[in-house]
Amino acid sequence: MKERVILLVEDNADDEALTMRALSKNNITNKIVVARDGVEALDYLFGTGKHAGRDTSMQPELILLDLKLPKLDGFEVLKKLRADERTRLLAVVILTSSKEQQDIVNGYGFGANSYVRKPVDFQQFVNAVLQLGLYWLVLNEKPECDSVNGK
Repeated sequence: MKERVILLVEDNADDEALTMRALSKNNITNKIVVARDGVEALDYLFGTGKHAGRDTSMQPELILLDLKLPKLDGFEVLKKLRADERTRLLAVVILTSSKEQQDIVNGYGFGANSYVRKPVDFQQFVNAVLQLGLYWLVLNEKPECDSVNGK
């Protein structure tokens, strides 16, 4: 059985710790891989850079993507994911503090599956992560890799 990984793309150490704590508090025990900028996220997904040689047939079950990232922002990461056959159907949830309507429009326009604003209150954040986990890791049906690649 394959490992069900969550890729957390987050440059803010406090938000990373908060997200990890919320996942743990909700008993979400998936392996969490953290990328701290857009380039590192793409390196992980495509097996390049410091992740060269990673088995890219094992992709994350869920990507939690911040928008405001160094090197390459979340929108650019999303565009590159959706443009590549290997990653175009991965579940991507934008998890950001941005309240800008244009960010929401762009997020969906570039192919995000969901847009969630990070609540300021920790308990609300824990509840939001619980809902994300239940939906994306338990309820959501995703295509099998072979079906995606036409095999």
